[in-house]
Amino acid sequence: MTRTGTAEPPGVLSIKPFRRLWIALSLSSLGDWLSILALTALASSITMGSGFQAQSYAVGGVLIVKMLPAVLLGPLAGAVADRFDRRLTMVIVDLVRFGLFVSIPLVGTLPWLFVATFLVECVTLFWLPAKDATVPNLVPRERLERANQLSLLSTYGSAPVAAGLFSVLALISNALLAQDHRADLALYFNAVTFLISAITIYTLKEIPRHDRQHVSVPSVFRQITEGWRFVGRTRLVRGLVIGMIGAFAAGGAVIGVARMYVEALRGGDAAYGAVFGAVFLGMAVGIFLGPRMLRGFSRSRLFGLSIIGAAFALVLIAVITNLPVVVVLTTFLGAGAGIAWVTGYTLVGSEVEDEVRGRTFAFLQSLVRIVLLVVLAVTPLAAGVIGAHEFDLGEVSYRFDGINVVLLAAALVALITGVIAYRQMDDRRGVPLSRDLMGALTGVPYEPEPPARPRSPGLFLAFEGGEGAGKTTQARLAAIWLRDQGFDVVSTNEPGATKVGMRLRAILLDRESAGLSARAETMLYAADRADHVANVIRPALERGAIVVTDRYIDSSLAYQGYGRQLPVEEIAKVNEWATANLVPDLTILLDIPPEAGFDRFAYPADRMESEPRDFHDRVRRGFRTLAAAEPDRYLVVDASRSQTDISREIQDRIRQILPDPVPAQSEDVTSTFPAIRDA
Repeated sequence: MTRTGTAEPPGVLSIKPFRRLWIALSLSSLGDWLSILALTALASSITMGSGFQAQSYAVGGVLIVKMLPAVLLGPLAGAVADRFDRRLTMVIVDLVRFGLFVSIPLVGTLPWLFVATFLVECVTLFWLPAKDATVPNLVPRERLERANQLSLLSTYGSAPVAAGLFSVLALISNALLAQDHRADLALYFNAVTFLISAITIYTLKEIPRHDRQHVSVPSVFRQITEGWRFVGRTRLVRGLVIGMIGAFAAGGAVIGVARMYVEALRGGDAAYGAVFGAVFLGMAVGIFLGPRMLRGFSRSRLFGLSIIGAAFALVLIAVITNLPVVVVLTTFLGAGAGIAWVTGYTLVGSEVEDEVRGRTFAFLQSLVRIVLLVVLAVTPLAAGVIGAHEFDLGEVSYRFDGINVVLLAAALVALITGVIAYRQMDDRRGVPLSRDLMGALTGVPYEPEPPARPRSPGLFLAFEGGEGAGKTTQARLAAIWLRDQGFDVVSTNEPGATKVGMRLRAILLDRESAGLSARAETMLYAADRADHVANVIRPALERGAIVVTDRYIDSSLAYQGYGRQLPVEEIAKVNEWATANLVPDLTILLDIPPEAGFDRFAYPADRMESEPRDFHDRVRRGFRTLAAAEPDRYLVVDASRSQTDISREIQDRIRQILPDPVPAQSEDVTSTFPAIRDA
């Protein structure tokens, strides 16, 4: 279950370089949203008098032109951000956008509007990855998630501001300008936002230079095939992709017909700005509240449910033809989309390994833009072909035309994909949704009764943790302490506790086995564990001994599941079968940051220890996630403290589950066994 942090925004905005970049991002986002409103309004104004279909095609053409560059140039934009000076890239892009937006009202023709819009979107593609790549250089790693959330809030939260501003400028233009020039004021204002953004970024000297000359640029085909391959083998990302397709198909349909729908409801530019702003006001609220609402609820479940909720809101929007009610419903639609987006963004950031995270984001963004492009191209055309129809129902007249049909179809797509995404990503199978929601609302999470497992007369203790956490030392100290109390203790470890296990250990930990596949590695660990349980652990438990093992099933879940990014639930099933459902009575997790653990090494690293640092970061997160899911079975110990303090805490916890209580004592075992103390 993924949960978000609780850091407060001022903690990130107090970092001056990031605050200034955030201001530039806010201005740039404001200009982007204002440009959508101004350009569609200008296209509609230019084609006014040419009929409903001509206006539909002109507005749809603007939206298509805005999306097309992302499909053509999207895969290359990230490479440019790594190859050239990012600060200079952002400044140049903002200045180019300033010039292009100034030119649109000066020329005042539909062809130049399309050309200038296309050029603006082309250069914008290089601004976004440069900004995304810059943020980690300006904030500490522990605040990066909060910084990304603020960036999303700026990106989408500026949309309602742009909508309100557009409505105000539209009212001013109606009073001061002729019909054909009422969008000019908004376009000039939009150009100024990019000029201010360029000046702000130019003064940001803290942005490091990235002037790499040897960055390999993968082909478009290779990025797409690698993206599909990764999606196909990763259930969570597969569910995210399906859900995002539905969510953005619905959102694209709303954007594509919003202008025409407002006119059908007898609203003008100000009403159009209100509807447009309502979508993104709701989205900003969803992004802000998504990480805070239902803290104990599965984020994977929340993703699918938020899309389903947005689909129901869209159904009501399609059938209710009252403008104020549509504005309110549109806010709920945006809230559902916002929750889905921030939840999906967080899941990718926290669950996808760093080596493929950038490509995953690029793949999702490219796919989303392709979906939007197709939807934006089809929906206005479909609405125009179906046309406007009015039905007389006695004394009541009801208008139901192509716009309503398009919105209903989009709602159906969102509903279907939301349900599929929910089923694909559900990480609480077997837990009823109603009880899960009630548990999250009341703050008392619902947990199903654990399956019955074979019980033995003995006691089973497992020590877990990352490299250098000290679990081997603490497992030995615990075994010595228990023997001193008169218990029969079997001290063991994984892998390599049996003759077969020793051979498997040589394969698993030898650095010469670097080419071993992740699935083969998982199966070898399971084979070692099956032999370990059958020949060492279970016989000892059956005679009533206390078994203390250094590593067990949770190591496979953390290392191969979270570290190697294999499906955790599948690894759990393999190991449940291999061990005949034998679960420790207590698992002691020694938690320490990987960098602190590696500082303790004074010997050559084995194959697992030589993995990159982000691999071990994922392993640590995996252990902590497993412990949070079963707090009654785990003792999580801060392993950065002294060995004496750690041993005392472990002994106090073990004492609670021993068959014969052992009185507390202050003797330090390490003082009697210096060899263990120095291990």
